[in-house]
Amino acid sequence: ILYQEGEGQHTLSINSLAPHPLTRVTPTIFRSWTHHSLQCWALKAETSERLHTVLLDVTDPANVKRTAQWVKNQVGEKGLWGLINNAGVLGVLAPTDWLTVEDYREPIEVNLFGLIDVTLNLLPLVKKAQGRVINVSSIGGRLALGGGGYTLSKYALEGFNDSLRRDMKAFGVHVSCIEPGLFKTGLSDPVKATEKKLAIWKHLSPDIKQQYGEGYIEKSLDKLKDTNSFVNMDLSLVVECMDHALTSLFPKTHYAAGRDAKTFWIPLSHMPAVLQDFLLLKQKVELANPKAV
Repeated sequence: ILYQEGEGQHTLSINSLAPHPLTRVTPTIFRSWTHHSLQCWALKAETSERLHTVLLDVTDPANVKRTAQWVKNQVGEKGLWGLINNAGVLGVLAPTDWLTVEDYREPIEVNLFGLIDVTLNLLPLVKKAQGRVINVSSIGGRLALGGGGYTLSKYALEGFNDSLRRDMKAFGVHVSCIEPGLFKTGLSDPVKATEKKLAIWKHLSPDIKQQYGEGYIEKSLDKLKDTNSFVNMDLSLVVECMDHALTSLFPKTHYAAGRDAKTFWIPLSHMPAVLQDFLLLKQKVELANPKAV
């Protein structure tokens, strides 16, 4: 099993994964990281000798090919039973008219193109084992909750996941998509998100600043506090979905992780656009002077 760990949306802490049965029972687990070599060694110290770690930059094609060859050397003719694509970054979340095309690139490069590159390089090994591919998406792949590249990358990931699932069915490979709701992780850190917004705000034109108003970011933070009741604290809910997708005789095509995803976000994604807009726009801050154009 190859599990990618990244600076991302549902990054699992060392403690949340180490005691899990996946690190004790399965024959071999390869866990890749985008950084944090010290965490690699710390995790190895807490788990069985069947866990192997490797540093992987999913945006570096040469690095991806080397890692795929390393995995191939490890698994041999048996192939790779499971690939879990979990590496991801948030990028900038801000109103669309604040952004440049460069603000969209990082999340799309990591969350989409990096994921596709890793999958394509390891797919022959998964096909050989008639194994499993698990792609970690988000409720952001069902509903556009804000401007920026994150939502775009997740919508596209859902399309890649669906086409891959259908293409791999004839080979006996199961492809599953996990759609977590809001979890308390590094990605949901309001301080980091605010710092990124403030950095962009400084470079906005006077017209846009007048339209949104000087207190827009602070008011957005106050609105964000209203969603705290939605945030899930237990990351094992995501791990359990991974566990089932990897080991169940009949894995699901889609998993919703978190009470908010199951009871609100996913149902809302099936509702008419007018209802989606009404509920989601209630969480938006009223602009100071939208007619100042």
